[in-house]
Formats: sequence, structure tokens, C-alpha cells
Amino acid sequence: MSADHFDTVIVGGAVIGSAVAYFLSENPDYTGTVLVVEPDPTYALSSTTLSCASIRHQFSNPVNVELSLFGSNFLANFHDLVEVGGNSPDLCFRDTGYLFLASESGWATLEANHQVQSACGADITLMDRDQLGRRFPYLAVGDLSGGSIGANGEGTFDAFALMWGLRQRARYSGVVYSTDRVTGLQVEGDRVTAVHLESGRTVNCSHVVNAAGPRSAVIADMAGVSLPVEARNRSVFIFDAAEPAERDLPMIVDPSGVYVRSEPPYFLAGAPPTDDVAVDADDLTVVPEEFEDLIWPVLAERIPSFDRLRVTHSWAGHYAYNTLDQNAVVGPAHPVENLILANGFSGHGLQQAPGVGRAVAELLTYGEYTSIDLGQLGYARIAAGEPFPESAII
Repeated sequence: MSADHFDTVIVGGAVIGSAVAYFLSENPDYTGTVLVVEPDPTYALSSTTLSCASIRHQFSNPVNVELSLFGSNFLANFHDLVEVGGNSPDLCFRDTGYLFLASESGWATLEANHQVQSACGADITLMDRDQLGRRFPYLAVGDLSGGSIGANGEGTFDAFALMWGLRQRARYSGVVYSTDRVTGLQVEGDRVTAVHLESGRTVNCSHVVNAAGPRSAVIADMAGVSLPVEARNRSVFIFDAAEPAERDLPMIVDPSGVYVRSEPPYFLAGAPPTDDVAVDADDLTVVPEEFEDLIWPVLAERIPSFDRLRVTHSWAGHYAYNTLDQNAVVGPAHPVENLILANGFSGHGLQQAPGVGRAVAELLTYGEYTSIDLGQLGYARIAAGEPFPESAII
């Protein structure tokens, strides 16, 4: 068995792991070496690649709003931030906005969230039912109290391009990527001292970053840390409509949880499954009945022109679902202080990757957060069983 040393070993090289690697490599104050361990260099089945690839500022907690605002700024300057030799992947960003719809029972929550978002500097328009109907005449609004939509910076983009740009720049700046799988963590006292790989390689280290997505609980368990994160399937459906009312839909989030948006030249839709349970991290089974029984009836009622649809294709991806409060877990995994967590995003990890990557890099460089304070997302609440809930979960 060979043994070598890296100051930081990142477990998982998709968007979260590559964001951490990127920000470490861009910070002149960080002088350590970085190894990213990723078992699938194609990323074909990663949560990043299989996500719906969008960003919004409409959350209920300031920390989540601030993370996504930073994400939007990063996307806006993406080429300059990640280019190598003048080249960068095309994000194909579409500034379409998120449109959250609220019934009478959800209106107070939407208003409260809007106050939080506005206080953080997010440009969100709140509309009552009449305003909503006038702006979006293709919607049936009779059962709604109103809605809210991001005026700028919310929309869709190419998830793989974001990840690949981060990875490309990190590698250019000296980060090493290894196609391998972590099989064990060597813990001495309250620290991880080495990472064991499937290839037989042993890597000594000063810090480990857990960015393993749906498999993050397995990695945490190797250090004796309990992490309430599990893989949850999310089926996504692409469809065409016989008579679409509008080709350029924002991401519309119905009170039922069903969502739909344009995916030119078609449309994309999904919803949390009725039976939302943990699945194996290799299980990417599409459930066609979800469209027929759950999604289509809501679409046809909310947008009457969607009464005649044809599904063209579908796929399934995973949420790395935090069963405690559906919020990210970021920071040291007490009592194993040098195991840094970046897990449990429950569906909003892609958009928060730049902010979380910067934050974890700050911890590793300075021992504290120097931009957005992510203390509320720390592991202490997990250990205490005290949720820090996020109400705006899709």
C-alpha cells in the first residue's frame, strides 16, 4: 500500500466538492495541497448533473437567501472567475424567475418570507391575486391569494457547466483530482489522520471535507459521526403541450408542491413524491405514475391549456435529504473537528455551491467564516436534535 499526504482531502468532486476546491485554490492565503476523490469522472449519475439546474433567492432564512444571492453574482461573473486560457463553459443562463403561488393558508408565510428576502437585498415582487392574474393571464388564480416572483437573478442554467468550470479552474490552479473511492477514514482521538481508498492507496491528511452528496452519511459514519442525510428520488418529466399558453414560463411552484417551467422547446415538471422515502444511492428509478396521478391533474387545473400533454422523456435524480430540517449541514463534525461537512442540501445544493464552497474554504484557511456566517447551519443542531427549518423547500 502506498501512502502520501495532502493537506485537504475532499470526498466527492461534483459541484459542492469542486466549489470547495475552487475557492481553496483561488485564495492566496491558503497554501496547502488539495486532493479531490471522485469515483465517477463522467459525473453522469451525480445529483449535480441530474438536477433541475436552477437558482432562486426566495427562501425563508436569511442565510439561505444570502447564499443564493452570492450564487447569482458568481453566475453573472462566471466566465471571468473560471476561465482558463480565455475559455469557460457556457452556463446558458435564462433569467426567468421563480413564481411561488400561495393559497389563503400559505399567504402569511409568503408575506413573511418576502420581508426576509427584501431585508437581505433580494429583488422579489409580491402580488395579490388580481395582480397575479393580470401579469400571468394563463394561470387559474381563483383559489389563490397571490404569489411572488424574483425580478432578477433567478432562473435556470447548465448544472454540468457550473461544475465543470469550477473543476477546470481548480485543476489549472493545482488541485489534484483522483478517480477513486473512499473506503475508510482513519481516526485518532478527535481527528481524521488518513483516508483509505479503494485502489489501496492511503492518503494522510490534515482535513477532510465530506462533499459526498447522497452518500455523505456513509462517509460521516466512517468517522463515527451520525448524519441524518439520505438519498431521496426525484423524478423529472419533460413534456410538450398541444396548445401552450406561454412558451417562456418562469419556474412556477404550485401550493401543492408541483412545479413547472419552460425547458425550450418543451416544458419541465416535477413534484415531491407522495411516498417520499429513502432509497439506495444507486437507485435512480423514474416513477411514471407520479406524472399521471400527481403532476398532470394539478397542471391542467392551474394552467388550463395544459390539459393535453405528451411526455417526451424523463429521468430521476437524488436529493441529499436532511431528515431533521431539510437544511444544509456545513462546518466541523463535532467531535471530529477536522472533518468538515457540506451535506444535506435537500435540493438546493447546486445554487448554494459557490457560497458554501467559499465558506468551507474560509474555515480551512482562517478557522472561521469571513463572509457569510453559516454558524446556524452547523453540526451542533444535528447533535442536539434541534431543527433549523427552511419553509421554502420544493
